[in-house]
Amino acid sequence: MNKSTLAMAVAVGVLTQQASAAGFIEDSKATLGLRNFYINTDYRDGTGPNKNEEWGQGFDLRFISGYTQGTVGFGIDAIGLLGVKLDSGGGTNGATATSYGGTVFPSKSNGEAVDDFSSLGLTAKAKVSQTELKLGTLQPKNPVIVTNDGRLLPQTWQGGQIASAEIKDLSLVGGQIEAVKGRNSSNNEQMSISGANTRGTKFRDSNKFIYAGGDYKITKDLTAQYYYGNLEEFYKQHFLGLVHNWAIGPGVLKSDLRYFNSSDDGANGHDPLFFTTGNYSGAANGKGKVDNNLYSGLFLYSVAGHTFGAGYQVSNGSSDFPWLNQGDGSSNYTITDSQIQKFARAGEKTWLARYSFDFARVGVPGLTAGLVYLHGDNIDTVNAKGGEAANGASEWERDLNVAYVVQEGPLKNLGLTWKNATWRTDLPNTRSQDENRVILSYSIPLL
Repeated sequence: MNKSTLAMAVAVGVLTQQASAAGFIEDSKATLGLRNFYINTDYRDGTGPNKNEEWGQGFDLRFISGYTQGTVGFGIDAIGLLGVKLDSGGGTNGATATSYGGTVFPSKSNGEAVDDFSSLGLTAKAKVSQTELKLGTLQPKNPVIVTNDGRLLPQTWQGGQIASAEIKDLSLVGGQIEAVKGRNSSNNEQMSISGANTRGTKFRDSNKFIYAGGDYKITKDLTAQYYYGNLEEFYKQHFLGLVHNWAIGPGVLKSDLRYFNSSDDGANGHDPLFFTTGNYSGAANGKGKVDNNLYSGLFLYSVAGHTFGAGYQVSNGSSDFPWLNQGDGSSNYTITDSQIQKFARAGEKTWLARYSFDFARVGVPGLTAGLVYLHGDNIDTVNAKGGEAANGASEWERDLNVAYVVQEGPLKNLGLTWKNATWRTDLPNTRSQDENRVILSYSIPLL
């Protein structure tokens, strides 16, 4: 029995004896989240299928308990996920012979999408003062590990985490992850990175990712951050961040500065099967060990419902920026993590501009819209034989987002979102894309 399973068994035993204790039931919450999700990806050039298209209904049932009484309070959380296929025509689900599944659903051995998929996650927890320990199913979100929720069902992780806010203005967190369940999967998998995550005989992974770090509020408007992440046999990563809010005139200017230093760990430093994508001349497909420094700055000015933004990012080093990536959909903590692309290739320099507006300022509460444009260049790539494939290539993406949440009446809190993205590139053997997502969401409180 592993440590997580043992801890869960102990916690359940304690809770069986103390479930009637004040706080455990009174402070519990249960909600049912409903998400109707449609996605259509149109490939504009190249060979192969021209369209990926899937539509499904997601159910996200969550129970969050309170804590039993005493110096140490105990509790347990649960998350039940179910995805039901509404449409996924033959050949349009995006599945390949080496993929985990399609765009939204897992796939059968013949490549067809399954009719439904589901999972159950349990989390035992204990709390002393302002320090909380969790073991089991987690959904962490910090600069070195980000849970993805960009499809029908969210990504989940298995492991343990401790978070503390005992010291004023300082929040600390640390944990170890042993497995991940992708957003289109019912199974826990080990972890990998781009380049080593090809399914089949060449897939390489790890069952240990450790992370730790914290945020410190230097003043009420200035926060400093440091985080560390290590995927055993792949990479080590240090993060420094500084976030500042400055009231200027009628609005507020937010400055968000980020720096990542990433280097190889274990087998990634010498074993080609553990190598990541990058720009290593003479190496097949440009793969090599992790070697990346990523700098970025994002500046947002908010005033009277308007938010104007601009940012710049540089990805230095011989490898692409690394993050936890099993090849089935993932997120990272870069300012360029967009609807289609990440804009963090080796040597890439990216600028972005963004604008959003909250229509509550003009009498339409619940309606918001946003537009982001990114342009990256200076991309060099290597072909399968180790020779030059692209020299100074570029890419750009435009993302449009319109969302409305019903504010009153029988449909109160019903949300409708439309996301549209266009991505174009002159990288060789790479297909440009157009993509639309339509999301209908509703949350029902049960407890």
